[in-house]
Amino acid sequence: MEIRQLHVDEFEPSLTLSEYAFKYKVSGEDRVKQEQKFKPERVWGIFEDGTLNAQLTLLPLQAYIQGKTVSMGGIAGVATWPENRRQGYVAKLLKHTLQVMNENGQTLSMLHPFLIPFYRKFGWEVYCEYKKYTIPVAKFPLKTDIEGVVRRDSANLEVLDQLYNQFAAQYNGTLMRTKEWWQDNVLDKDTHHSVFFSEQGEAEGYLLYKLENNQLVIDEFVFLNEKARRGLWTFLANHDSMVTGAELKLVPSDDILPYLLPDPRIPQENYPYFMARIVNAQAFIESFTFNNLTENGKYTVYIQDEQAPWNEGVWEWTVNNQGSGSLTRSDSTDMQADLSCSIGTLTVLLMGYKRPQELARYGKISGSAEAVKWLEEITPQAKTALFDFF
Repeated sequence: MEIRQLHVDEFEPSLTLSEYAFKYKVSGEDRVKQEQKFKPERVWGIFEDGTLNAQLTLLPLQAYIQGKTVSMGGIAGVATWPENRRQGYVAKLLKHTLQVMNENGQTLSMLHPFLIPFYRKFGWEVYCEYKKYTIPVAKFPLKTDIEGVVRRDSANLEVLDQLYNQFAAQYNGTLMRTKEWWQDNVLDKDTHHSVFFSEQGEAEGYLLYKLENNQLVIDEFVFLNEKARRGLWTFLANHDSMVTGAELKLVPSDDILPYLLPDPRIPQENYPYFMARIVNAQAFIESFTFNNLTENGKYTVYIQDEQAPWNEGVWEWTVNNQGSGSLTRSDSTDMQADLSCSIGTLTVLLMGYKRPQELARYGKISGSAEAVKWLEEITPQAKTALFDFF
């Protein structure tokens, strides 16, 4: 058995495996385009006697944490032939890519799970969820007179990217998008964009949407202030003679639109979305900004991480009165640690998806009441989201 990156001449076996695993077909001109964009160095495969048995793609991405970007390994396209399943191939690939990410300095990893319990075994944990709204046109927000203007399908990519970054940086776990990512993964020929500009000509919000089956399908609704939100909704409401309603997708979980509607009784759904995993706990914590306390604090923590031995074990966790944290290997045993949790729990805690005392209440963190209280006090309040898919 050999685990390695694919070669440039292995596009066909890679695509054929993906087509079978994900039940789609690429042909003709689209196949030629995909081959031109094929980046074999990003695809890791397991080979037996020269035959590709399983593969995954490791994407070099950047994610926002506390308003700053960190290097993140995005896992995508995990596939294996049915006759090779339940033989540990994917487990070996995941463990190998964890080592690669650690060597590359990617302190965080994210993926979209086909099955959440499967990836939990390897340390990934759900870190965000999204809302989906279905709003009949009669229940749209009221039209309002706004000082500003909405311009449709005329803004350049730099304007959209600037607005997106200001909005996305408010959340932990959102992507920093490159121009290539926008073009290949966000925009397409069927997607319209509309940008709200203030009276001073400042771009303050945008919509990405499609018109499908008499519906406004809104992929992204980004606004920097209330005026922009109202202006964009007034623009949408002016479609009332063309559509029967709107469907908003990938809405951040902290959104309160239903409360703001004249009649908030609309269909709403919540979905657990992506999973995340800290790749290197020491590096992640030492680049993190904690709440400032009047005195330095230090507790021992046992981190359970069977897949990444560089994380597994007992650490002295120190946070000084400037909010800087450090992890130092301890001689204590796991039974002596003040706190104990899995790498997945540590991930959702630091990303802000769940609070320490909440996790302790349900047995995801164990430890003394004093240590849990300290963890609650040093951990900043945060919110998580993701507006992309890979």
